[in-house]
Amino acid sequence: MASKEPDHEHREDEEAPAAEDEDTGAQVAPIVKLEEVAVSTGEENEDPILDLKSKLYRFDKEGNQWKERGAGTVKLLKHKETGKVRLVMRQSKTLKICANHLVLPTMAVQEHAGNDKSCLWHASDFADGELKDELFCIRFASVENCKTFMEVFQKVAESQKPKEEDKDASAAAEQLEKLSVEEKKSEDKSGEEKPFAAKEGKETKDDTEKADTEKKDEEPASST
Repeated sequence: MASKEPDHEHREDEEAPAAEDEDTGAQVAPIVKLEEVAVSTGEENEDPILDLKSKLYRFDKEGNQWKERGAGTVKLLKHKETGKVRLVMRQSKTLKICANHLVLPTMAVQEHAGNDKSCLWHASDFADGELKDELFCIRFASVENCKTFMEVFQKVAESQKPKEEDKDASAAAEQLEKLSVEEKKSEDKSGEEKPFAAKEGKETKDDTEKADTEKKDEEPASST
């Protein structure tokens, strides 16, 4: 009878774990050294007012349907110097811009009918490198986020309206400009009238001298 011990020993050799690689402690330097590069986002001079995760849609007029622009983070950014606020949204993975437009005082945001997590607004968007009139719809994960977005958006739009002080200053500047124009017209008119008046005075003087000369000639000579 053949012994099965060799098969058993061979099977144990197969099941034995492979020896781990020994750590030699050698360090391999990278072939190419990569330098750190500063990446500009274009948002360095702006302060974030709002930052919420959402999904954006735009209405396709030709197809008469909503099309998804992307899912990511929508931001309202206020410029540190001008005070202007713009809406910017980027896709979460590619960071591609989905929306990029100023928030103007004429804009209004409203709830989407039948969905209290979504809202709509019109804007002249520059996400594709040229201004386009777009109808946007944005959807949030919760009703609270949607309400927060609407409240902040509307508040920002109203804050972009000219203040009463600015209106008064503009009106005063227009009035001063109007007065300056009227004064200039008056000066030009006076300058045109003066030479004419001087000419009239000269003609009157000449006529008087001529009359005196004629009167002397008409007087009889005195007898001797």
